[in-house]
Amino acid sequence: MSLNVGDKAPNFKSVNQKGEDIELKNYLGKKVILYFYPRDNTPGCTAQACDLRDNQENLNNGNYVVLGVSSDSVKSHQKFIEKFDLNFDLISDEDKSVHKMYGTWVEKKMYGKTYMGTARQTFIINENGVISDIITKVKTKEHANQILGE
Repeated sequence: MSLNVGDKAPNFKSVNQKGEDIELKNYLGKKVILYFYPRDNTPGCTAQACDLRDNQENLNNGNYVVLGVSSDSVKSHQKFIEKFDLNFDLISDEDKSVHKMYGTWVEKKMYGKTYMGTARQTFIINENGVISDIITKVKTKEHANQILGE
């Protein structure tokens, strides 16, 4: 599925790091940063998560809620959050259903081999549940600035 700016963000239901149900529709009235990343505890994903953590105050002033999505397990997310003191929810998408809704489960190539994996992308969703921006070239160490347009 290919999503564009101006499209209604697909609603999803999954679980966070605590095993609690998370549904996108529960965030209507707030801006949502829905970011997809490949794996917990890898250098780029850690840099991105820590940048969002460190800039949470700036993001909160913009009324943003941060939700990270990967295909890692609830247990992996718990460890990642504890290790890096992350201050936002991570969504476990082991069946890749959320990835598929947002078109972030894609064919990738490395060292001549083809495999399926996560495209690192961020969807900015406005208070009405509409996609207002899609960031496809994520700068992991400066992601909050990309989101805030600085």
